[in-house]
Amino acid sequence: MTIQDKRKFYIDGMWIDPVEPNNFEVINPATEESVATISLGSVDDINLAVEAARRAFESYSVTPKNDRLDLLQSILTIYKKRYDEMAGIISLELGAPISMSRKSQAACGVGHLEGFLAAFKNLELRQTLDNSDTLIREPIGVCGLITPWNWPVNQMALKVLPALAVGCTCVLKPSEMTPLSAMLYAEILHEAGVPQGVFNLVNGEGPVTGAALSRHPGVDMMSFTGSTRAGIAVTKDAADTVKKVTLELGGKSPNILFADANVEQAVKRGVFGCFYNSGQSCNAPTRMLVERSIYAKVLEIAKTTGESQQVGDPAMVGRHIGPVVSALQFDRIQTLINTGIGEGATLLLGGPGKPLGFDKGYYVRPTIFCDVKNDMRIAQEEVFGPVLTIIPFEDEDDAVRIANETRYGLAAYIETTDSARAERVAERLQAGQVYINGIECAYGSPFGGYKMSGLGREGGLFGLEDFLEIKAISQPQGF
Repeated sequence: MTIQDKRKFYIDGMWIDPVEPNNFEVINPATEESVATISLGSVDDINLAVEAARRAFESYSVTPKNDRLDLLQSILTIYKKRYDEMAGIISLELGAPISMSRKSQAACGVGHLEGFLAAFKNLELRQTLDNSDTLIREPIGVCGLITPWNWPVNQMALKVLPALAVGCTCVLKPSEMTPLSAMLYAEILHEAGVPQGVFNLVNGEGPVTGAALSRHPGVDMMSFTGSTRAGIAVTKDAADTVKKVTLELGGKSPNILFADANVEQAVKRGVFGCFYNSGQSCNAPTRMLVERSIYAKVLEIAKTTGESQQVGDPAMVGRHIGPVVSALQFDRIQTLINTGIGEGATLLLGGPGKPLGFDKGYYVRPTIFCDVKNDMRIAQEEVFGPVLTIIPFEDEDDAVRIANETRYGLAAYIETTDSARAERVAERLQAGQVYINGIECAYGSPFGGYKMSGLGREGGLFGLEDFLEIKAISQPQGF
């Protein structure tokens, strides 16, 4: 395979060479072979990008709302034209199976854009309050955007699009694990007519380029998605310049199965939901909490379901899962699987090592632990791999207690046929989203978490508001 040369950065409307080359190989996780060479940026590269964004902000921030709506519509048109190309690139660099990449990964670029278009059309940028004062919503300024590797287009869309919609300019630093989808996204924005300097892209590592962006006095806001550890670092780096910070961080989402649920359907949905994207989703239902009276039945169904989960080549069409993104991620998952065994949890399915027949590639055996206690490390840490923990509970209060006994609060799942119970439990769960009987939030709904799962919300109206400043103007009546 030809190794692509992708060492340029997109700054001020052009693809330019880095100030100082620092080559980095992008690895196909299914083959462990290089597919592209990028350059890791420096502080000097970030300075150039921020300077371009600052220059562009003066004019872009005052463009008419309708012009920006037209720009979003143009982005949507170009994105759809290059949709299959995006799906293929995500599959190549992340290891997401091509069917899943087409159906879900690439689809986020359309769904979120349509959600923002609807929300922005209805957003009042100027209104009169009940007390007769005038309220104005204005773009916050230059935004630093740091996105992760697990859902690359999803997170770019949730940050870049609201920034462009409300009149902000931005500098994007995508994960160095999945930079090719970000570079294609830059091409799409360029082709759609995003003005020079409004969107900029610099590849690099978090401790260098990410920190430089977070600390930069010319950046007015940071929007970060990734681990809680890295989110704390971004917040600290941003503190000296008192810039706004929004964070979408980790999760350890509970999936509560009550005895009155459609048990077989609920368990299958829970197992496959945990394994989806090879377990690399921050809102994955990784803790299955099961009412004691159906516990034995659930274990039987979970084992059979887990055994049916196929692992395969991402390039092949099908419902299998692919590898995890990197050797580092594979090793971390192996450590936590061995930790679970050492903690005394029962291994219902899977375990350490690679699936049979996969000597090359970062493939992980789909793994299920049962008889897990909620204070075990595998019940508290985000594994970010196809690893499910099953925990019994006694009654509704016990289920809520276990569900909330985590430092995270991103998502939660409830399986029950009792609508009153579903509503009651949902209100008690400390989570930003609650999915009942497999129904997930639609595009345009707010996404984000409680506690150490983050600050702020992404998507739709709430995602737009995070990129806005609020100004109140009072003046004499009749003035």
